[in-house]
Amino acid sequence: MQKIVIIFLLMFSISLMKAQELNCLVTVNYNQVQGSNTQVFKTLERSLSEFVNQKKWTNKEVKPEERIDCAFTIIISSRDANNFEATLQVQSTRPVYSSAYASPILNLKDNDFNFKYNEFDPLIYNKNSYDSNLISMIVFYVNIIIGTDADTFKKNGGEVYLKEAQNVMLQAQQSGIASWQNVVGKQNRFLLIDNFLSPKLASYRTTIYNYHRNGMDKFATDKNAAKQTIEDAIISLESIYNKTVGNYLIRTFFDAKADEIVNMYSDEPSTRKQNKLKQIVRKLSPNNNSRWKNIK
Repeated sequence: MQKIVIIFLLMFSISLMKAQELNCLVTVNYNQVQGSNTQVFKTLERSLSEFVNQKKWTNKEVKPEERIDCAFTIIISSRDANNFEATLQVQSTRPVYSSAYASPILNLKDNDFNFKYNEFDPLIYNKNSYDSNLISMIVFYVNIIIGTDADTFKKNGGEVYLKEAQNVMLQAQQSGIASWQNVVGKQNRFLLIDNFLSPKLASYRTTIYNYHRNGMDKFATDKNAAKQTIEDAIISLESIYNKTVGNYLIRTFFDAKADEIVNMYSDEPSTRKQNKLKQIVRKLSPNNNSRWKNIK
């Protein structure tokens, strides 16, 4: 009987591993909160980690080594009973073929993460309703992570997941929280998913595909050609620069990619459009000018 139980648990563990799409590090930082009762934060961290990593988010069978490496860092700034004010940092990477390098895909910071949570509350997602800002925020960004990752492997490969993120946004709008609403000039969750799915900005996702699949993934076999492809992809972003106010997608791209770009273009071989590349990145992301000066 004991052997049967062990075999059952082993099979369950294997099936659970296959169901996971994410290898996500969830951290709840509560250093800014006064008080000695810290158990609720630890429970929240553990519950969110189980929710994100153990839930099956797609209909694909995923091997453990195929899971997306990512991180949710929640920094709690204040707590009043079961009301929490926080920020959320979302990061993800994807492996580069024939190398041990992981290329950063997302490095987003959401400053409007206010939610209610009672210790041991079950975390359940219902795609047809809005239940809490905590659930909606996490599920929204889970689908952003999966969608943007899929876009790097197949042209528009993340469409279904980005549309699921859009569905989360639409359901969450009934909460009245501003970051789910269409607020002119505001870079929020509404604008992020609206831009990802906007037909007039469709070339952005093509750029992401070319940068990674036709550039980064070929770096090990043909460095010159790979750098040229990546260079062309970055330069192509200029075509969507003025299509929206304060283009959120371009900011999202450079928040993740600035250091990677500098590292690639600070040594040989030089590419034929490298001077133009420097002009374009200075124009598209002036906040990173201290970095761009290191491009040769």
